[in-house]
Amino acid sequence: MAESSAVPVRDASTVVLVRDGADGIEVFLQRRVKQMAFAGGMTVFPGGGVDPRDRDADIRWTGPEVDFWADVFSTDEESARALVCAAVRETFEECGVLLAGTTDAVHDDPAALFSERARLEAKEISLGEFLAAQGLVLRADLLRPLAHWITPENESRRYDTRFFLASMPDRQEADGETSEAAETKWMSATAALADWDAGNHFLLPPTWTQLRDVSSFTNVDDLLAAQREITAIQPTISDGSGIAGLRFADSDSYLAALSDGRGQTSLSP
Repeated sequence: MAESSAVPVRDASTVVLVRDGADGIEVFLQRRVKQMAFAGGMTVFPGGGVDPRDRDADIRWTGPEVDFWADVFSTDEESARALVCAAVRETFEECGVLLAGTTDAVHDDPAALFSERARLEAKEISLGEFLAAQGLVLRADLLRPLAHWITPENESRRYDTRFFLASMPDRQEADGETSEAAETKWMSATAALADWDAGNHFLLPPTWTQLRDVSSFTNVDDLLAAQREITAIQPTISDGSGIAGLRFADSDSYLAALSDGRGQTSLSP
């Protein structure tokens, strides 16, 4: 598809929540409801598109400043602020994990804010309004940059997505209380990849790639401490339909599991 006819991309944030487990690092995964307009039925990490109100400059913030995120994700400072805010907002909306609190502690009972979480998800309030009303500080220090993927040009919905890492906060619980997920669970990155190979669920290339990265580390501390150079990845389209037509670094390894017919899948209707 020619560049001039490509669908415009929307900024989005995805958060890979991790914790140490008996069988290696575990990740929090969601299987999206099949009715979703993008990636319906697929296994993903929490995340979603940037809300224009995520660009609110008045949010109280601790951790790496906006210029750090702008530099590491190769964007302007306004967009970088929005991406970090979207990461925190989407994580709270989709699984109840709140990466906010005081400057030196996270909120220890996000479940008590369930009604406010619902208002956020319904877009009745912005993240800035929510944090201000609760006296909370956004904890950018709990996030790490992980990756940057752009939806291929042939899709009808396209996202310019930055991936973040975050360790699961102590005394918090991740849940499945979102209308976007049919199932949620913690699973070791290694087991999630094995299930992909066995045809038990569907992983998009970015999800598969991040699971491979996570599975290469033995514990969360080492994973979070790793230094990464973030380069945008936009799969190219070769002859073929659906996912089987995508090409990116290590795509041969990814596509090797698709002999069962899953390669005809499309990201959006």
